[in-house]
Amino acid sequence: MADNVLNNQRPPNRTQYPKETKTMKTALLKMYVNLQMFKDEHGQDLIEYALVVALIAFAATAGMNSVATKINTAFINIGNKLATYTT
Repeated sequence: MADNVLNNQRPPNRTQYPKETKTMKTALLKMYVNLQMFKDEHGQDLIEYALVVALIAFAATAGMNSVATKINTAFINIGNKLATYTT
């Protein structure tokens, strides 16, 4: 480029290098699309809902053991009361 300035010539036009320009534009476009894919958050909500449902199911399963024991005890007490009144 310094030679062009010294000889009073115009710098080369972009149209003289179409392959390099197209390759660079294509590479930049591909990089832009890849970055946009990482930015995309459409599927994130579904994963969050699934995690909340799994947490609720885990808590319900853990709590069912104590609830089931209490219900079983209540029915045994009711059965014992009925047995004492019917005999």
